[in-house]
Amino acid sequence: MMGEKIKDRIQESESNGKKEFIKGDIAVYPAHGVGYIKSIENKVINGENMSFYMMKIVENGMVIMIPTSNVDSVGLRNVISEEEVTQVYKVMQEKTHNGNKQTWNRRYREYMDKIKTGSIYDVAEVFRDLFQLKLEKDLSFGERKLLDTAQSLLVQELSIAKDVDEDVMRTEIEQLFN
Repeated sequence: MMGEKIKDRIQESESNGKKEFIKGDIAVYPAHGVGYIKSIENKVINGENMSFYMMKIVENGMVIMIPTSNVDSVGLRNVISEEEVTQVYKVMQEKTHNGNKQTWNRRYREYMDKIKTGSIYDVAEVFRDLFQLKLEKDLSFGERKLLDTAQSLLVQELSIAKDVDEDVMRTEIEQLFN
């Protein structure tokens, strides 16, 4: 789990209205999931000196360069707190029945847009809707992949927020639907 020192610094940087990260911070990058800031590097791009967060995604080892000045616009954010996990669970437990009236490709586009927002609550909605739809009928290949993506993003972040193993979190999430 994030150390108290990191949590204190996160609260401090958010209180001044600007998200700032330091080397070693754990963060969430929309649609890619949880990663950590490997370094902060300066590079010259088009003759302009720019500062970048070098973020390594935990799941696949991919390294993403994020301009420090664009943190808000790209959606880079801190992992949710343990207290917020309950709110995510509430979103997943809501009953829905509106997705079935749309074609699979329209649902797919809407779900992809939600995943790209980077909001854990939007990802939870996508997971909930697809998981419930899966209980009613077979999902298309694209929808199955989206369900897996949403579950993976949720498991990564919630396991860090609650400081539990990912397998434990996966089981806990699936039990919400029993």
